[in-house]
Amino acid sequence: MILDRLENAARYAGMYPGFAAAFKFLREAKAAELPPGKIELDGRRLHVSVDHKVGRGRAGTKLEAHRKYIDIQYTFEGEEEIGWKPAAECKQPTAAYDEKKDIGVFADAAETWVAVPRGSFAIFFPEDAHAPLAGATGLGIKKLVVKVAVEGN
Repeated sequence: MILDRLENAARYAGMYPGFAAAFKFLREAKAAELPPGKIELDGRRLHVSVDHKVGRGRAGTKLEAHRKYIDIQYTFEGEEEIGWKPAAECKQPTAAYDEKKDIGVFADAAETWVAVPRGSFAIFFPEDAHAPLAGATGLGIKKLVVKVAVEGN
């Protein structure tokens, strides 16, 4: 997991295929003007979900993990908080991994909680289980979630 501010994204652009394009989109997008939904950037290799959701609080979230995609979660409005735990240590799946949706969900408790304030992003790799939308219960959170395909997928 990586947590940083968008102005420092250049440090990570060369870290993984697709990151440069992902951060270029995040820097150039007028996020507040984008309607909720999905934006295709490079087919299945790179796409964005525009989320306008309500915070669920820590108790209202569940850990999730992905195998095919890396998440870059960028908060542009509200106060996001995300739980984290190594996926390998998650032992309580709530259902079988859904290959089509690329998600496994776990009842395990997060090991730590990370604030992802406005203007910040968090990167979650397949080895990172994360519990998004744990911000203040009932308050709005708006973010862009860039999905970067893991090489070979």
